[in-house]
Amino acid sequence: MENKTNLLIRSKTVDSDSRRRFLRYAGFSAATATTILAACENAAMEPSTLGEGTGARVAADGSIDLGSGDVGILNYAYALEQLEYAFYAQVIATPFAGMSNMERMILTDIRDHEKAHRDFFRAALGAAAIPALSANFGAINFNDRASVLSTARTFEDLGVSAYNGAGKLLSSPLNLSTAGKIVSVEARHAAIIRELLAPFTTSFAGDDVVTSDTGLDVVNMPGTVLAAAQPFVVQTITANNLPTM
Repeated sequence: MENKTNLLIRSKTVDSDSRRRFLRYAGFSAATATTILAACENAAMEPSTLGEGTGARVAADGSIDLGSGDVGILNYAYALEQLEYAFYAQVIATPFAGMSNMERMILTDIRDHEKAHRDFFRAALGAAAIPALSANFGAINFNDRASVLSTARTFEDLGVSAYNGAGKLLSSPLNLSTAGKIVSVEARHAAIIRELLAPFTTSFAGDDVVTSDTGLDVVNMPGTVLAAAQPFVVQTITANNLPTM
């Protein structure tokens, strides 16, 4: 089994269909999306359309800095979505022993959601996006149900906490609204993965992720999230220029 999976992002060129999906996903009507597309049919979407900030930078040592401002935060989300999609793509490509039809259906749906999220950020960021990442899944036994689902729980819980923490760092209301739409989907993923691991219990919204006295989910800032995700990514990712408050 391949331990390092190249994520399936091979180009920063965004075609018209990808642009249209991005615009509709972000809340524009079909008519508005068509108008915008007509105005920039042959051009990459510029970072200025995404709010403030600068795009990704690749250093001489191969490390990748996410950039600054809203653009950097979107690259941060893009990195996480790349990782999640690569994981679920591998899960479905090499099903664990005894995977039930229900589990396959659930994990396939999650894979497809993560692909949509990944493609959304790729389309939104254009030339400002980080390059394709390579995943290091050597610590995961993809033939073992417990290993796969425990890793899925880690990724989903981490993703929810990442969006929760990054929301306040965004300056654009549109970007914040879009992040809210995505984190609600990630929370659904987290809940069903937890249910698969511990069915008919309160684990789906356990005290380890939802504070019992407030009913609020865990919040993690980019530094914490990237430290947890870094072992699963070959390239070093830095967030030296992301907003902090």
